[in-house]
Amino acid sequence: MATKAWIISTGILFLTTGCASQMPEIYSLCQRDGIGNYIIKWETHPELDGEMKLYVSDNPDMSQASPAGYTPIHNGVMTYITNDNISRKYFRLLFDNTYEQTTASRLVMMDSVQNLRDIGGYLSSQGKFMRWGKVYRSGEIGRISAWDTLRLNKLKIKTIIDLRSMPEVMRSPIGYSKAKIVHIPIDSDMSDIVGQIRKGKVRKGDGSLFMQDLYLRYVTENRKEFAQALNLFLDEDNYPILFNCSLGKDRAGFLAALLLAALDMPEETILSDYVVTNDYLNLTRYANLVQELDSDAQEALTVILSANETFLNLALRKIKKEYGSMDKYLSEELQLTDKQKEKLKEMLLF
Repeated sequence: MATKAWIISTGILFLTTGCASQMPEIYSLCQRDGIGNYIIKWETHPELDGEMKLYVSDNPDMSQASPAGYTPIHNGVMTYITNDNISRKYFRLLFDNTYEQTTASRLVMMDSVQNLRDIGGYLSSQGKFMRWGKVYRSGEIGRISAWDTLRLNKLKIKTIIDLRSMPEVMRSPIGYSKAKIVHIPIDSDMSDIVGQIRKGKVRKGDGSLFMQDLYLRYVTENRKEFAQALNLFLDEDNYPILFNCSLGKDRAGFLAALLLAALDMPEETILSDYVVTNDYLNLTRYANLVQELDSDAQEALTVILSANETFLNLALRKIKKEYGSMDKYLSEELQLTDKQKEKLKEMLLF
């Protein structure tokens, strides 16, 4: 049975020979180390004999794949060494010349953009996988470095959905000019609550109450904005799409949950994608602020800056209680028809 770690990182598995009843379960994980090399790990159930052959490409469709190395399947790990920290690599794993799986590092390493990651590779409830290299999520894309501009160019981003409020955009306009920018402002009181924390006016449990209220408002008060954002995913000319907010955590997290739900992803996968933000945020800029605060205020700030499964789960529970199911919420409140959901699946799943 796959753990959450595997659910987050599972690639695309399909049978090349034999019958489906003989197909093993294969789980892969691709990460980058501190100097940018790719560490590819895998498990097979039952264990397979033979050789794992690794192919590498700059394209998610693996159209330019070339052999990169070989190792016995039972080793379970292989390192792809590269000094290319601009292009993003995709990997095809060929097991015993019979079974294939495509995977990639979910995180896109950036100097000046936080939490930029691909949400491809997830397995839907119908047994189809989300395509890599089509949809990305991130924190704000403000004053980006020259290297990060090159990295975004390599991703071929065509559309950026900016979910930040107008004051946030004015403070830090998007610093990337090669994509169509669609601004769908969703107000956030984050700067206000941080200010209140600094003044010592927010106590131990206030941070949690603030976040709970924020996510409930996404469900009830920001339906129009999230519906507008989802509608952009229906136009194939918009891809690849990147959507962002301040930290890529809350507004971007809720939009990701809606999109994955529309693609029939299991709730466990939706929640796992949400909480992995905690692995990709660098909150050192808040270090000095934390040192100045008492313990209650520090705890409140930590709650606000973390992706806590409880908050998204609260929103999902409200949707089920009020509408009966996520499908009904998507259709009745966000005006996403069954025909449109099928179109999304045709574009993003295979």
